[in-house]
Amino acid sequence: MKTSHLAAAAAAVLTMSASLTDRACAQIPTIPVGSLTATPTIVRTGTYPALTWTIGYPTIVPQVVTLTPTTPGSYPQTTITATTNIYYDIRVLGAGVTAGSGSSYSYVPTEAQLKIGTGSYTRIWYGTETQVNQSTIVATGQLTAGKTLKFGGRYYYNSAWGSTYTSDSTWSTYNADGPNVRLLLSGQAAPATLGAMGAPSLDDFIKPYLDANNCVRIGPMDMIVFMELTDTVDTNSGYDLQDMVLLVTFRSS
Repeated sequence: MKTSHLAAAAAAVLTMSASLTDRACAQIPTIPVGSLTATPTIVRTGTYPALTWTIGYPTIVPQVVTLTPTTPGSYPQTTITATTNIYYDIRVLGAGVTAGSGSSYSYVPTEAQLKIGTGSYTRIWYGTETQVNQSTIVATGQLTAGKTLKFGGRYYYNSAWGSTYTSDSTWSTYNADGPNVRLLLSGQAAPATLGAMGAPSLDDFIKPYLDANNCVRIGPMDMIVFMELTDTVDTNSGYDLQDMVLLVTFRSS
């Protein structure tokens, strides 16, 4: 949340943010499902039925898409590439850009953008945090194998648009913790700039998706998109990667 960034320059914190790889998160095992049948279902004493069982393991995101960074070899990931034909649904979890200071602030309109393949970035949602409905799908479609999904966003304040940040944006040497758009899967460490679970800087709409160790906890076919839209220096107090947060869910049909 930004309680002063748009009204005044954000103050620098005293220590560098930890990188995404500094904290170990336990992977969440997927839960298999199956069935067990017996033939015949009624048997005489001393005889045994034939048992047949099947076990199915849930599909996970890395089996249907790959996540890659803007700059090869860098971390974290910013782009989705389908490895098979797959469908996607996108929801807005929160939009945390505010103007003001202290306890006196108001939400600022924010825009979420999507780029499919070689197309252009287009709007999939516009509004303030008070207009977010996490159950509403704001974009849906099919990705064929090899096609990419990229994300972007910006805010609107004082009759002007702020800078646009996308999956294609590079980051400055002052932003050692990574780019302004980041993709994370369940079991991965959330950006250190989000703050600890009990920190006042952590927006309420993020908390249900993190555990006590700030590890992402979502479904095996889900992915979270974190965006920072008001700052490019990750040591500034206004840099918190909560300006636009999306949930992407993949499905086979």
